[in-house]
Amino acid sequence: MNAPVDVSFFARAAKPITSYRKYWAHRFGPAPFLPMSRKEMDALGWDSCDVILVTGDAYVDHPSFGMAVVGRVLEAQGFRVGIISQPDWHSAEPFKALGKPNLFWGVTAGNMDSMINRYTADRKVRSDDAYTPGDVAGKRPDRAAIVYSQRCREAFKDVPIILGGIEGSLRRIAHYDYWSEKVRHSIVLDAKCDLLLYGNAERAIVEVAHRLAAREPVENITDVRGTAFVRRSTPEGWVQIDSTSVDLPGRVEDHVNPYLTTADQAKAQGETCAKEEGASLPPPPGEGGGGGAEGSGVQPLQFMANPRVKLNRDRTVIRLPSFEAVKSDPVLYAHANRVLHLETNPGNARALVQAHAGRDVWLTPPPIPLTTAEMDHVFGLPYARSPHPAYADANGRHDGATKIPAWEMIRFSVNIMRGCFGGCTFCSITEHEGRIIQSRSEDSIIQEVEDIRDKVEGFTGVISDLGGPTANMYRIGCRTPEIEAACRKPSCVYPGICQNLNTDHGPLIDIYRRARSLKGIKKILIGSGLRYDLAVQSPEYVKELVQHHVGGYLKIAPEHTEQGPLSKMMKPGIGSYDRFKAMFEKFSEEVGKKQYLVPYFIAAHPGTSDEDMMNLALWLKRNGFRADQVQTFYPSPMATATAMYHSGRNTLRKVTRDSETVDIVRGDRRRRLHKAFLRYHDPNNWPLLRDTLKAMGRADLIGNGKHHLIPTYQPVTDGTYASPRRKNSTSAQPGKGRVLTQHTGLPPRKSK
Repeated sequence: MNAPVDVSFFARAAKPITSYRKYWAHRFGPAPFLPMSRKEMDALGWDSCDVILVTGDAYVDHPSFGMAVVGRVLEAQGFRVGIISQPDWHSAEPFKALGKPNLFWGVTAGNMDSMINRYTADRKVRSDDAYTPGDVAGKRPDRAAIVYSQRCREAFKDVPIILGGIEGSLRRIAHYDYWSEKVRHSIVLDAKCDLLLYGNAERAIVEVAHRLAAREPVENITDVRGTAFVRRSTPEGWVQIDSTSVDLPGRVEDHVNPYLTTADQAKAQGETCAKEEGASLPPPPGEGGGGGAEGSGVQPLQFMANPRVKLNRDRTVIRLPSFEAVKSDPVLYAHANRVLHLETNPGNARALVQAHAGRDVWLTPPPIPLTTAEMDHVFGLPYARSPHPAYADANGRHDGATKIPAWEMIRFSVNIMRGCFGGCTFCSITEHEGRIIQSRSEDSIIQEVEDIRDKVEGFTGVISDLGGPTANMYRIGCRTPEIEAACRKPSCVYPGICQNLNTDHGPLIDIYRRARSLKGIKKILIGSGLRYDLAVQSPEYVKELVQHHVGGYLKIAPEHTEQGPLSKMMKPGIGSYDRFKAMFEKFSEEVGKKQYLVPYFIAAHPGTSDEDMMNLALWLKRNGFRADQVQTFYPSPMATATAMYHSGRNTLRKVTRDSETVDIVRGDRRRRLHKAFLRYHDPNNWPLLRDTLKAMGRADLIGNGKHHLIPTYQPVTDGTYASPRRKNSTSAQPGKGRVLTQHTGLPPRKSK
């Protein structure tokens, strides 16, 4: 079992959030719900709010909803917090509903990015919104964080705006925007906020609130970790490093291992590592340095007098290529994205700066993770664990038109940890929550299970999930805090399990067993995504999970079967799935249960060829899987895979003009083709698949045998079948005499 989180490097590096002297308004005590109206404020005896939070989600007072967490954390510090939920953004009037906030606005688009919330991966408008009563779409604007910030400024222009949430986190530097297909500014500039808090922001928001309450000007708050803001110039005493010296452009090695620390990589190449603290600085451009920043749009290094002196990491800032440079050059964009991801470990990350037309957007290093005691504090606050009464019907119920699907999904679940060290390139968890696991104590988790049992209406004895971003990373981390603080690997489990990773699932097994033994608890299900390559390191855990915590089906995500796309996803090979499947079936059989794995796969991910998708389809057919829903790669801002998608370069290696290119699945037809391979069993996809297989020279997969992927015949709308060769003719089945329909409605292929 790894060392307790509270004695780690990170615990010693930050002021506990519970150690601040409470603000004077703490005398009012906690509110049943944070007020959403003047009437509620009057009932609480408030004449004003110290902080007003604006969110794109319905207000659910539950620790799975970001605004509820931030509101309750600030309330526990003594501040009066109001919430404006899903306001009409067409004017500033709805933003004046609670009056003028005394300290600041807190703005977020909600638990989801507003663009991903509204649009599918094919950029079609969704017809629903799980974070809105009645599942109604259209209750928040596109780019909600920007729009809300503008309206807050219009309502009360002299009140500081503190922006947060995942939409802000993923847009903290210049970023590729999939919906407009261009590189956009840092959201700090577009939203015109005073301060952006990225990541889980409890530690930062508490410090910022107390400093603003002490009448410190918001423009002076530039030293809080996990924040971004605008500066006109570099302050005195800072040393700038050109990002091209951090990740020095040069020749691409034939077999580079991007998962070594930078020091190990340099040693393997017979070089010293300029990015490690204490290494000598490279010579300035033009003096034999080789890598330089020529043509990159970045400013030259500001060197200290002695080029061999050790740098003070806390006073060192890395200058990324400017917005103008990354906007016009996809290679520089990929480079900037790679450097940002190299600087994400709170133990060794340095500040970053990126110029935008003469203004610098500064990013302080990532926030220090919460300790176990702090996590317990956050999750132990007096949440009502239900939607605000404003959403209830006349009988006080939250159903029908007032039902909030996102709350229904999590109302009987418990979040036991944060963070993920998997590093999957298509996922934004690491960019937002970080890769350091932050775990609650066992007692805190059990207390929440008991609260659900005793206090939540409609509980039937089944806990729907004990998990988090992943199901099985609870209390797992580096063997020593020193290694954890120094590590620069993007993943602890790819290309294999790191030798320094403690894979002990014992604490998690103990929680499962203790929770399911509680009186009134009939079943504990695990609904979070399982990292099965990690799970197989603990057969005891797999046995506990399979025999007691699976409700017939267990969803897992191999994502693909072929090494090409898997290497760009940083996911394990399909062999890990096979090992887990064998254990799953063995332990299910031991207790006489018929249980099934439901694997999830991604179509159109960068690095995926048409042949890769064909091989995946063949694997699915051999194993008897028919996917009902298909997940298509969605280029979310700032993700590593999105940088690949935009630049066509593999950002898991050094990015250069001649570096490894990545096969990018662009265009509606090819994206549709990759989805069609995943749904090989759908007759609507057969005409497209036939054309493609013939073009690939794999017509041998077209036939009516079990070893074929798709048949030669095509169904007609009335359920009859005909040969695809005979278009607009009578059915091939004798006696039917009906006309064939056009098969898929796909646009005709362009002639070459």
